[in-house]
Amino acid sequence: MMVTKVHKKGIVVIPKEIREKFNIKEGDEVIIYSDEYGIHILPKKSPEELFGRDRGKGLEELAKEHIKERETERAKVHP
Repeated sequence: MMVTKVHKKGIVVIPKEIREKFNIKEGDEVIIYSDEYGIHILPKKSPEELFGRDRGKGLEELAKEHIKERETERAKVHP
């Protein structure tokens, strides 16, 4: 847990350690919402960023690869 101050105009600084952990860079967008548990700040990431190791591949291609991997694993268990 870290403590930060709210500056004028409501600006809140996200501590460096957290920015590095979640790869938040200057100019990136974050999602802020509240619920009954408090205020939440989440990095806003595109699907491509969420699938970092597969950057550049379309989601449809990723889904096909996932299905193929599952079929291969299923064949090993149920020959």
